[in-house]
Amino acid sequence: MKGQVTGLFTGLIEEMGTVTQINMGAKSGELHISTESILKTSRIGDSIAVNGVCLTVTHINGNVFTADVMAETFRRSSLRELTAGTYVNLERAMPADGRFGGHIVSGHIDGTGSITNIVREENAVWYTIHADAGLLKYIVEKGSIAIDGISLTVAYVDEEAFKVSIIPHTAKQTILQYKKQGHTVNLECDIIGKYVEKMLHYGSNTAPEVKKEKSNITMDFLRQNGF
Repeated sequence: MKGQVTGLFTGLIEEMGTVTQINMGAKSGELHISTESILKTSRIGDSIAVNGVCLTVTHINGNVFTADVMAETFRRSSLRELTAGTYVNLERAMPADGRFGGHIVSGHIDGTGSITNIVREENAVWYTIHADAGLLKYIVEKGSIAIDGISLTVAYVDEEAFKVSIIPHTAKQTILQYKKQGHTVNLECDIIGKYVEKMLHYGSNTAPEVKKEKSNITMDFLRQNGF
């Protein structure tokens, strides 16, 4: 099997799997998911993104793999809403010699959004997704966003929501085809924006015992260098 870049994805869904069983504890749980093909080249310890959430394969039995889900993951993502029989988007971690067809996706969900509108426009389908201000500040028009692990381009954004426009093929190959108004989706914002914000504001929220260093990254520097 080709080596993987651990925990790095591209947002190109390989197939839809089906949740066969969920074993829940007080706050954490264990997912059992059946697949058609991706386990043929997978092994225990590999990373698989489930609706955009990076999970580690802990057991494989035929065409079913098992993954543990921490309490924090359930709090941050829509995995808490899964039930037996639910379809999920699946993508294996990117192979070391693979190509980027989408964008850099870490599999670390920033939060969730809610679908508020779905409209067909000729050969495209528009999805409007409401999200908190803490997420929307990282979402920019023509930038990238991972919705349930799907790499998509933001077509519009304002203070309350953003929109993506996709071709029917994308919906048919992913769980978007089953999504309706009011449904929850996992959101992972473009990681570059989060790193830029961290560099710009480094030290402003750091613990007192940590030495604050002045960043050389400024808005003028970013503009001068094409950002």
